[in-house]
Amino acid sequence: MKLLIEGKAKKIFSTKDKATLVQYFKDDATAFNNKKRKQFKSKGILNNSISTLIFKYLNENRINTHFIKKISEREQIIKKVKIIPLEVVVRNYSAGSISDKFKIKKGKKFKEPIIEFFLKSDELNDPFMNSAHIKLLNIATAKEIKYLTKLALKINILLIKLFSKIGIILVDFKLEFGRSNNKIILADEISPDNCRLWDKKSKLSLDKDLFRQDSGDLIKAYEYIYIKLNRKLSV
Repeated sequence: MKLLIEGKAKKIFSTKDKATLVQYFKDDATAFNNKKRKQFKSKGILNNSISTLIFKYLNENRINTHFIKKISEREQIIKKVKIIPLEVVVRNYSAGSISDKFKIKKGKKFKEPIIEFFLKSDELNDPFMNSAHIKLLNIATAKEIKYLTKLALKINILLIKLFSKIGIILVDFKLEFGRSNNKIILADEISPDNCRLWDKKSKLSLDKDLFRQDSGDLIKAYEYIYIKLNRKLSV
């Protein structure tokens, strides 16, 4: 295997099959555009396991994803896609940047999900984009933007249902998509690294905010998420 890309939390390797890649999960945690960094033993193993469970669940519910199979505790075989340089954020409750930006009380449930787009660019600090910006930069067409929005909302419904069954509130999350055989499919990962998850009863964080805010045991929270999901999805 040849290393093709190394990101903040994952590595991508080539395979003998030109249509597939290996996605490797690292133990690194980053925040504030890489200004804060730390390694957590077994974090990559947990994220691989959690993302595997969620992508299998989405595949079973007719969401087309890049996930093929888990091949080791840190690795997945995935479809080769051309990543669309957009971060699609789905917000169900007020928290994080939207709470700070608009002075909305943390924890306020929105009447309907809010979809936001951000340019995937560390250099530019991932700026917010509207549909006009996306079309201007030829990132996606109007039809594709509409499709991404529809798909993100569908994924949101499925994930809210899943997490609710294990006593967890899906506050918000980030999605990335790619093009494969002229189709747009879900890519990257879904884990506590890119989801904001709160315990239903205590409202305590069970995600990377524990690292961002130095407010708790990140590995313990990720283990809790994995155990709950595995029990639910293995039934």
